[in-house]
Amino acid sequence: MFQNWGFLLTEIWFLLILAALIGLLAGWIFWGKSEGVAESDDEAIDPVAYEQARSNEHRLRGERDELLARLDRCRSDGEKKDARMKEMEAELDELRGEAAFTAPLPAFEAEDDQLRAFDETSGTPAAPVEETTPDFDGDGVAEGTGEGTEPAKLDAPREGGPDDLKKIKGVGKKLEALLHEMGFYHYDQIAGWTAEEIAWVNANLKGFKGRVTRDNWVEQAKVLASGEETAFSKRVDRGGVYD
Repeated sequence: MFQNWGFLLTEIWFLLILAALIGLLAGWIFWGKSEGVAESDDEAIDPVAYEQARSNEHRLRGERDELLARLDRCRSDGEKKDARMKEMEAELDELRGEAAFTAPLPAFEAEDDQLRAFDETSGTPAAPVEETTPDFDGDGVAEGTGEGTEPAKLDAPREGGPDDLKKIKGVGKKLEALLHEMGFYHYDQIAGWTAEEIAWVNANLKGFKGRVTRDNWVEQAKVLASGEETAFSKRVDRGGVYD
């Protein structure tokens, strides 16, 4: 990306120096001839030499203007490169922010048949295995859907309607519908889950067990509940993620 900057700066300095030299030469020719005429009042002016000097002056001025135009083009190209670099840096920051909300897949999720069989983000199928419910709360007992503690639910979204839960990375259209069925409609509900409540939701997300921990829903929901945005939510706002 930066390999042509040295050449560009060298060319700009070269053009500036060349323009200055041409200006000096044109001035010397013009003013030298003028002074020669003033000092020799008795001496006749050679019209051919005078016209040649004027022609040279016009030619040199044209070359100077062309060099200045090339210099402007070089500056414009540099500004375009700077703008593109800023765009790329912004895109890189978005990708870094998105990666910060993607946790490594825990080992226990490899046992979840439906989680492995379908991922709403990638849509990649996988060979089914026997479905089991891991010990999400870490108490040493596999309790199935009884893992952890059930969080507080709502019978319906609050006034104003539900939040767009699809702005949480890892929650697609199907998962959003499932969360609504379970009584979760708003960012602050998810943001307030304790470790025991996270374990319960992980165990009861039919077909998507473990996704709360896998995709760091709680951390993302805290950001969104505060009115801020994540890199992924910005992508959803721009469109094209779930189209």
